[in-house]
Amino acid sequence: MKTFCGRANPTTGAMEWLEEDENYDYHQEIARSRYADMLHDKDRNVKYYQGIRAAVSRVKERGEKAIVLDIGTGTGLLSMMAASAGADFCYAIEVFKPMADAAVKIVEKNGFRDKIKVINKHSTAVTVGSDGDMQCRANILVTELFDTELIGEGALPTYEHAHKYLVQEGCEAVPHRATVYVQLVESNRMWSWNKLFPVHVEAEDGEKIIVSPSEMENCPGVPSVCDIQLNQMPSSDFTVLSDVVTMFSVDFSKPVRSASTSYRVQLEPVKSGKAQIVLSWWDIDMDPSGMINCTMAPYWVKSTSAFQWRDHWMQCVYFLPNEEPVLKGEKVYLTACRDEYSLWYKLQKARGEEENKADVCVESPVCRCQAHLLWNRPRFGELNDQNRTRQYIKSLMKVLKTDSVCLCISDGSLLPVLAHYLGAKRFFKANHLEDKIKIIETRPELLMSSHLEDKKISVLVGEPFFTTSLLPWHNLYFWYARTAVTGHLASNVTVLPQSAALHMMVVEFQDLWRIRSPCGTCEGFDVQTLDDMIKNSMNFRESREAEPHPLWEYPCKSLSDPQEVLRFDFRETVPEHSLSTEGSVNLLRKGKSHGAVLWMEYHLVAGISVSTGLMQISNEKGNCEWNPHCKQAVYFFSSVIESEALSDLHSAVTYAINFNTKTGEIAMDFKL
Repeated sequence: MKTFCGRANPTTGAMEWLEEDENYDYHQEIARSRYADMLHDKDRNVKYYQGIRAAVSRVKERGEKAIVLDIGTGTGLLSMMAASAGADFCYAIEVFKPMADAAVKIVEKNGFRDKIKVINKHSTAVTVGSDGDMQCRANILVTELFDTELIGEGALPTYEHAHKYLVQEGCEAVPHRATVYVQLVESNRMWSWNKLFPVHVEAEDGEKIIVSPSEMENCPGVPSVCDIQLNQMPSSDFTVLSDVVTMFSVDFSKPVRSASTSYRVQLEPVKSGKAQIVLSWWDIDMDPSGMINCTMAPYWVKSTSAFQWRDHWMQCVYFLPNEEPVLKGEKVYLTACRDEYSLWYKLQKARGEEENKADVCVESPVCRCQAHLLWNRPRFGELNDQNRTRQYIKSLMKVLKTDSVCLCISDGSLLPVLAHYLGAKRFFKANHLEDKIKIIETRPELLMSSHLEDKKISVLVGEPFFTTSLLPWHNLYFWYARTAVTGHLASNVTVLPQSAALHMMVVEFQDLWRIRSPCGTCEGFDVQTLDDMIKNSMNFRESREAEPHPLWEYPCKSLSDPQEVLRFDFRETVPEHSLSTEGSVNLLRKGKSHGAVLWMEYHLVAGISVSTGLMQISNEKGNCEWNPHCKQAVYFFSSVIESEALSDLHSAVTYAINFNTKTGEIAMDFKL
């Protein structure tokens, strides 16, 4: 059966109806899932297995039958661990039907059909009793319901329900407890993801400073956590202001409460500075004694020998509502508030005990300035990037005249303000200087002469940046918008940027390859069924598509030189015909060719460009530095080519890339 799905095309801007297979959503979910990443997480799997063995032993030593409840079983891995550890029976609950079906096959394939019952329900719908889903309550509770924030996937209400209705009092739990840790830091880089810094503009009549309005300055932002690979954040980018402290713990073997609450700790700053950021992570003890521990602690807290790369659990960055000056040795209180699914933090000076207690934050922060709803964290970072802003200022100075009439097509851009300060006479902004800058709330194709006060546009500018863009080339929407407003442009119009180019490079990833790598077996269990299922869903459509990743978080080395593969000339309208290219890139270094990275480069004016991808190859090993504000496109090769010896280096990767100007989509094919 087919179904029609409506969508706004991110590149062309057109509203489209696409005919999709009824299983399209499910295939997307599987193809882009993190199941493989979890199965490649050796540290997690080994610790879970040790914890499960120990729990089954403790129950058996008491002379009881070991009945296991595994909530969110996925592949059935943890249930199979329990069955092999001697559990008498396991109830494996999985709400996602395609995954539950796969678990049934995997359980059968590994010979545990008589020991494991897969239940395709949400755990809160599971019944217990002679005619229920479970014959009796379980005495071992095994779960893996955690995200980077620990509670974001609904672990607390799930545990609360399980203790009330599905497990015995005093049951064993794997993991036994989770502990959340925090550390107070000052970081200009991370703070730039949450606040708009002043912009300095050197104009002919002196320096102008663009400052954000006070409601933006005082806005607490949005409550959602910023989860990143903190291990890729160099120590030079933040200053530690406190020791690591325990914020709170949850004992999963006892009844759990999910109702909103708060926790408070006293901190003694180890250094004076501006408290801006709370860094946070958690660990889980698989056993009551805490001997079997799995931690997300970043590199400066634990030794690198124990380091396990993973993408399904990372570390958290929380922004305090305002930066607070702290003095070394002068105690402060940090309060963590949580609801069922999220956490937020507040810092207070240590005052009278009673006065402090009364001031506990309960309300989740709400963005009042709208900017945090329009711009995501990387976008804030991009707008605060002084080097990038300087490139735009230099370019605008080259093209603006005192009588220039400008139109800016970009989402939430500062270009109109920059252009005004640099001398543009009149500025129309598509999408506070109210008398100088006119905001036109219309789509480019609906623009009328009356919007422009019957003037012709002499300078058309864009960064380009659009909030709907996921992949680098989606910002080519600027080209389609430029084409739509052609009738309003002066014959000698200047377009900035004048053109864009798509670049490509073959890379070897240090770790990111794991998210798309088949598992085969995991801790001795055959999970090939999952590999086949993911491959089938990838072939459904996704495998021929690139996917967006912020590569500053995922180290890789270049195996080829970067190469320009397609060019788009914004001085002309979008052509009717497709743009195609074929060619090859030579592999210059030995390594595993995991895939190709693609990004856009915008040529603003002659001699000035900005890159959304590669900033530089930093050494002879080929280590890459990437634009930290943008996601790059990663196309994983279906098979990995390994060039070990230098004699292999005559090998090349051939490519065929096609930009369909009707659909705005880029199709690509690579052969090794």
